[in-house]
Amino acid sequence: MSSRNAIRAAAWAAVGLGVAAPLVRRRLRLRAPVVLATAAAAPVALTFVVPRSRARDVAVCALQMWAYFAAYEMPADDPERLRGRVRVDYPVRSDTVIGRGRIPTVRLQQALHRDGAFQTWEKVLSWSHWVWFAVPHTAAAYVLLRHPEQFPRAAARIYGTFDLGAVIYWAVPTAPPWFAAEAGRIDPGDGPQLRRLMREYGEGLWGERWPQLYDAFGGNPLAAMPSLHFGTSVAAAQVLRDTGPVAGAVGWTYAATLGFALVYLGEHYVTDLVAGGSLAELVRRVTPRAAGPVSHVATAIGRYAAYARRPDPTP
Repeated sequence: MSSRNAIRAAAWAAVGLGVAAPLVRRRLRLRAPVVLATAAAAPVALTFVVPRSRARDVAVCALQMWAYFAAYEMPADDPERLRGRVRVDYPVRSDTVIGRGRIPTVRLQQALHRDGAFQTWEKVLSWSHWVWFAVPHTAAAYVLLRHPEQFPRAAARIYGTFDLGAVIYWAVPTAPPWFAAEAGRIDPGDGPQLRRLMREYGEGLWGERWPQLYDAFGGNPLAAMPSLHFGTSVAAAQVLRDTGPVAGAVGWTYAATLGFALVYLGEHYVTDLVAGGSLAELVRRVTPRAAGPVSHVATAIGRYAAYARRPDPTP
């Protein structure tokens, strides 16, 4: 086997292992570093066997998100250990200061929610939460299709926000407001207790399908700080703004709507949103400074990748 064929075979094997490792981690009891390293290698390995194209850009981003989901979900593989590590009180204290004695979620729900049928605007807020799963990737796809010259930096900012957030989830697992309320750690004053309104609406709307839908997307319920719902939406709004004012306005309108929804529905604290928005801004500021060192690494990888993709000489 030639050296090029060996490199290509190894690269395809790395892609396959990167896809498989998160799927079989529980069955084979793979350690987290093995799963993360294997999954993170897959996007790089793909560049050794597939030349640059829009399709490859999409595939690289998909493999990156596959690695992110593994990192996001793995702390919840051992629920008891996660519950023993989770922080509950510090965001309650922070939001109590912000809300001047009562956290903003409690104040908003007590002022605006009415028992009985959900109001139309509350349904809109719930849907703004649910469609988030597609929003950052839709923003990246828009940039790829309409402004491809901006795509590498836009993708780095959006997916870099995901990755750094996952690191914090591992280091400081933090509970959301609804969890703290169920644990009796939030003071509702003289009004009703905080409720998880998104879940209540979802149960009524989807009925028996709700548990399956929730389980499919809620792999780690104790990963609230920072809010990557908000942080990645801010990152998406920032990259859309770079493409033009109309796209930017759409992005920021969604981010603002989602931010209010996350607090009102009991999914996140204001503190989580501040942290998520700050993370996106940090990534935005750091990206240009990191461009030089990253480009040197990318050039080296690209040189070896081009060598691996070159056809073997005819004997």
